[in-house]
Amino acid sequence: MKKTLAIALLLAATPAFAHTGHGAESVQAGILHPLTGLDHLLMLLGSGILAALTGRSLALPLATIAALAFGALLGQSLGSLPGMEAMILLSLLVAGIAMLTQRARGWLAAILPVLALAHGWAHGVEAGEGTFAGFAAGFLLASSTLLAAGYAAGVQLRRIPALQKLAGTGLLASAAVLIAG
Repeated sequence: MKKTLAIALLLAATPAFAHTGHGAESVQAGILHPLTGLDHLLMLLGSGILAALTGRSLALPLATIAALAFGALLGQSLGSLPGMEAMILLSLLVAGIAMLTQRARGWLAAILPVLALAHGWAHGVEAGEGTFAGFAAGFLLASSTLLAAGYAAGVQLRRIPALQKLAGTGLLASAAVLIAG
């Protein structure tokens, strides 16, 4: 029953995050977006943490950045994707669950770049045609920085398993708040 409810809420999620077409017209707006959009911030930090926890020092962050960039190009050229917000929420759930379960951590972490595609797609949709390059450069720079910060935090979390669980629980709780919002 709990799984069914969680899936129903996930699928019913509306664009309650930072994807409202809020003036994505500059490098500065691109830099600020991942820092002020809670969903992007948490996914990027979570992905960086998981890169450290799974021993994928560069593979996971590089795949995530590539997915963000490719998703942005798709969003810019194709427009909105049905289920984009649900996939963004799913990325938070996957990252949180991966931090809570060591057994499935590796393959769950490997799913994150695929889900990051939706984050990039959302960026591409909200960026104006004439300002896409600057906005994309900004959000990719900020995203890389957040991935690096997450990785640094993950290196520290490797030493303290209880904090790994706390970080995973925090991600899941944040996803719940975003679903409810």
